Amino acid sequence: MCTVTSSPITPHTVKNYLLSLQQCIVSALEQVDGQAFGTDSWQRPEGGGGISRIIENGNVFERGGVGFSHVTGKNLPPSAAANRPELAGRNWEAMGVSLVLHPHNPYAPTVHMNVRFFIASEEGAEPIWWFGGGMDLTPYYGFAEDARHFHQVCRDALQPFGDDVHPRYKKWCDDYFYLKHRQEPRGVGGIFFDDLNEGGFEHCFALLQSVGDRFVEAYVPILKLRKDMPYGERERDFQTYRRGRYVEFNLVFDRGTLFGLQSGGRTESILMSMPPVVTWRYNWKPEAGSAEEKLTSDFLIHREWI
Repeated sequence: MCTVTSSPITPHTVKNYLLSLQQCIVSALEQVDGQAFGTDSWQRPEGGGGISRIIENGNVFERGGVGFSHVTGKNLPPSAAANRPELAGRNWEAMGVSLVLHPHNPYAPTVHMNVRFFIASEEGAEPIWWFGGGMDLTPYYGFAEDARHFHQVCRDALQPFGDDVHPRYKKWCDDYFYLKHRQEPRGVGGIFFDDLNEGGFEHCFALLQSVGDRFVEAYVPILKLRKDMPYGERERDFQTYRRGRYVEFNLVFDRGTLFGLQSGGRTESILMSMPPVVTWRYNWKPEAGSAEEKLTSDFLIHREWI
């Protein structure tokens, strides 16, 4: 588990936590892969910058990115301002850690995690702020025990904040990571939340930390179980085909991707979440009764895993 504590709680404290979380997660992933993540620091001309930690063609990860960003501005992009007219004319800051990991092995699932903080300020007015984040698992070959473990850790992360929180955030994740044009979930879900400011700053920040701190516990045991399983061309071919769904979601629906691109963020860092090798086929259907068919019938459905 990654744990970082400090006080008092301020936006600067949030930034320090996010930087420490990024390093903690990268260190844990490097232990599994055996190769180091590269470091790419960047600056945004409009204000702010970030640090992208990247691995490509590692021993375990075909591609993995764990990015920290802290960007500032005066005019919000359309993806953020459309439903929040009260933010017009305010200076804003957005910071977060976002990661996507694509293992080589088709039996090892892709995973996404994001924790973020937004604040908009105006002289003479109270700042408007909120937290958001979550994590979700996208297998190519389904294992019920993996889905149960992932969801159990997600529930444990949210349990201190009320019995109703995990059910709401699980449903939010199921609804958000859904490809409407395919009428299917992206994966087996997890948790997702946004616009969180109820209960005060310290309460909301504590929830964000609990989610971020539990990522390694949620994913690394699954990765260790699956990373060395034998596979062949059939499994690899299915993996690259299903990765196409990941690309479709990120480019069509993902609000973080849209915010980054519309706010003038660094394109390479925003799109580091894309899988390195992807295939699309016209109207392809898996063989009846196969493991590939079971992914859709048994796993890519909204269900209670725990």
